[in-house]
Amino acid sequence: MKPADATPSPAEPAAPAGATRASILAVTSGKGGVGKTFLSANLAAALTRRGERVLVLDADLGLANLDVVLNLVPRITLHDVFTGKAALEDAIVPAPGGFSVLLAGSGMVEYSRLTPEVRDQLLGVIRTVAPRFDRILLDTGAGISDVVLFAVSLADEVALVVTSEPTSLTDAYATVKVLSSQQQRGAIRLIVNQVSQIGEARTVRAQLQRVVDRFVNPDAKRPVTLDLIGAVPADKTVRDAVQKRELLLDIYPGSPAALAVNAIAARLVP
Repeated sequence: MKPADATPSPAEPAAPAGATRASILAVTSGKGGVGKTFLSANLAAALTRRGERVLVLDADLGLANLDVVLNLVPRITLHDVFTGKAALEDAIVPAPGGFSVLLAGSGMVEYSRLTPEVRDQLLGVIRTVAPRFDRILLDTGAGISDVVLFAVSLADEVALVVTSEPTSLTDAYATVKVLSSQQQRGAIRLIVNQVSQIGEARTVRAQLQRVVDRFVNPDAKRPVTLDLIGAVPADKTVRDAVQKRELLLDIYPGSPAALAVNAIAARLVP
């Protein structure tokens, strides 16, 4: 594994005078194991190639694995920043793909629930780094814990990653329901991963939207619309990239899954 070097690089840009705040996208899922972190990393690379300054923040504070996906050994994590052992500047490190990352420590039980301290520290980090980048991707944990929901609340937009598996759809619905009731989210982006046939993603979106229309929208302050922004096909190159701990866009740029990730990036960039 490659050490996460804290030496400043072009992946750690200084904020230009008069810079506006980054657009923040929370990449989340109702169920674990749907490829959320892998998609976050490769989407960051795709957005970087489109000219954006991108930071991926591992907001899965207790069960972080962004470092594993990127084959990095974190020398300084958000835990070190939160506890005052290191400066935030030193925790922002370059990642393969040309973007920057803020890595979280894994197995930190103190981050399994949202305390006032964790809330203030995470909010402070976001406010500090937001002027330095064009886009921040928050790679959240799965589910609807208070830590996950708070991280999502910091985002301008939400991308919900699902598969066609019944458990994924059930948990995705639960996530949409909570985001609607607690955060009044009206538009939620949808990424369907591991699709095996043409039209599968549209079917998944339609199924979810019907359930949301029946059980969520009648009582919602803002009716929820699921915006399908991408379908990533089941692709053997994805497994190979995961096992090699490399970005799919680097080692298999012409693969169907890589092309799909690039298409999602194109939908996100104005």
